[in-house]
Amino acid sequence: MSSLDSRITRNQKALKRHPPGDAGRDVALFELADSLEDRFLEEDEIADLNEAIALHRQALDLRPADHPDHHTSLHILALCLWRRYSKCITLPDLQEAIMLCRVALTLRPPGHIGRAATLYNLADNLRDRFVKLGENADVDEAIALHRLALDLRPADHPDRSDSLHSLALCLWDRCSKQATMSDLDEAIALCRAGLEICPISYSGCAANLNNLADYLKARFLKIGGNTDLDEAISIHRSLLVLCPAGHSDRSSSLHNLALCLWFRYNKQATVPDLEEAITLGRAVLELRPPDHRRHALALHNLAVYMRDRFMKFSADADLQEAIALHRSALDLRPAGYADRSSSLHSLALCLSHRHGKRATIPDLEEAVMLFRAALELRPPGHSGRAVILYNLADNLRTRFLTLGNDADLDEAIAMHRLGLDLRPAGHSDRSDSLHNLALCLWDRYRKQTTTLDLEEAIVFCRAALELHPLGHSGPADTPHNLADNLKNRFLKLGESRDLDEVIVLHRSALDLRPAGHSDRSSSLRNFALCLWHRYNKQATIPDLEEAIILCRAALELRPPGHSGRAITLDSLANFLRDRFLKLGENADLDEAIALHRSSLDLRSMSHPNELTTLNTLVYCLSSRFEKRGAEADLVELITLHRAIWNSTPKSILITPKHDIPFYVTFENAFRDMVKRRTWMNASRSDELYCR
Repeated sequence: MSSLDSRITRNQKALKRHPPGDAGRDVALFELADSLEDRFLEEDEIADLNEAIALHRQALDLRPADHPDHHTSLHILALCLWRRYSKCITLPDLQEAIMLCRVALTLRPPGHIGRAATLYNLADNLRDRFVKLGENADVDEAIALHRLALDLRPADHPDRSDSLHSLALCLWDRCSKQATMSDLDEAIALCRAGLEICPISYSGCAANLNNLADYLKARFLKIGGNTDLDEAISIHRSLLVLCPAGHSDRSSSLHNLALCLWFRYNKQATVPDLEEAITLGRAVLELRPPDHRRHALALHNLAVYMRDRFMKFSADADLQEAIALHRSALDLRPAGYADRSSSLHSLALCLSHRHGKRATIPDLEEAVMLFRAALELRPPGHSGRAVILYNLADNLRTRFLTLGNDADLDEAIAMHRLGLDLRPAGHSDRSDSLHNLALCLWDRYRKQTTTLDLEEAIVFCRAALELHPLGHSGPADTPHNLADNLKNRFLKLGESRDLDEVIVLHRSALDLRPAGHSDRSSSLRNFALCLWHRYNKQATIPDLEEAIILCRAALELRPPGHSGRAITLDSLANFLRDRFLKLGENADLDEAIALHRSSLDLRSMSHPNELTTLNTLVYCLSSRFEKRGAEADLVELITLHRAIWNSTPKSILITPKHDIPFYVTFENAFRDMVKRRTWMNASRSDELYCR
């Protein structure tokens, strides 16, 4: 028999010696209840606590309001009821504990030796009720009471550290509810003060260190201070040392450290942090087997880390594992589970990425379905609704671009509008919503040529760019998209100021895509095209010269095998042709013809741009033949016309849409060329005969 069991036995015998009506019965009841409470704290048997509460009630009945120990019985009974609430979450126990603490506090006025303890316990009870019911008045009162208790526990008081940490917890709770940064800053300061007077060997030191790390992480997420996150990581590493293999809190320490490393990776792109987070995440999963209550969370977090590594290195195995882990987590989060929407959303994101990598339509369809399911679980007012609206809209747009269903694009626009309303001025993600809504409107304009969509796309692009000017963080493509929209408005309406603004945007944006940037060649070509459009509008030779220089630079970045090489060859050829027409330099026309030939070599007759390239080559050869009269050019022209004639619907040829000056119809052009060659051959024969 343990010493505690022996104590209970002695107290039970003492109670028998004090039957009802005996003067010492209240003390015997109290001491037996006290020993049962201690055994509950040691062995966690609820029967002991239930009996202790019953005995304390009897003792309280024997200690009326004027009894010198009435306040003690009130205080201890309240404490036992709070312990039962903490174990069983029985709200009536908590309500009664608060009521009893209030009465005890009136019996322990300022100056009473037990006042600090009652202030402290009442504050803790009120905090628990706030956590349960969310009433701000409870946490406000808890903070006020903890401040009073702290004043009664000066620097040398043995319980000062507890008061400091409990006050910090209440301030943290209020910050979490009301986003009051001053509360968070004070919580950090109080926690540091508590740790300074709390030896590392103290049983509660690890919990307090963990709280400080949580507060620092929260402040990092709020204001982005790297030093806060670095310190949180350092603290979690220290805690991990205090939780060796076999320790009950080891999985929590691993989990918290992994999470902080992942946050640092997201902020600083430090790949070693991500790799370590994955390693720690796997260790957490091993310590949280399928029957562990947090197994689903371990699956979910590891899946998030694996997805991020896929985003960094594009390794299919990482994405496959992330999808498998998210599916397993979703199975453990059935309908009604608090975190189900997170699993639905995260799995949908991974499937969307796989579609982006493999163009697998089933993945895209499932992603849209999962996003819809997640959205149902995040009704208006939910803090995570905006991000679901955004991602659902993004995937509907992708499905539109893949399958061409206008209904998808219309819904994407509607979703982005709803998401934008949830990201008002000052929201960190507002520019993303503006940017993507503009993209959708631009897509609809291209499909339906509704000028209103184009105008609105320009407005939203401008708004996004104002939030993140060139050179600042934000959607990287916003300046380029605004330039595209303005260019198309210029082509639609012919306003020179639109084109002038486009050129200014391209000049500035090109600096954001320096040498080595994957999209630099696109920027160079698009910039060159805009200068060429302005040359065609205003005949400004410097624009044409610069367009040629930029297009040559783009071509160097698109070597043989590059998907954009053919179109860049054609663009440069067009620019050189126009310079030939302006300045008459034969070298320009010769190079334009060579470039068009190279472009044709890269395309089959079924390519959508093949006819355009053939026609421009025909135009260039025609110009050279007219100038030089070389039979080889005429022979090639006849060959090209035959190729076009044999592979193109006659409706296109008879009423040509392409600018082939020199001929009224394709058929007349072909006949004219054959006659010219016949004439040249005849002329050559006459010359030989005369000789």
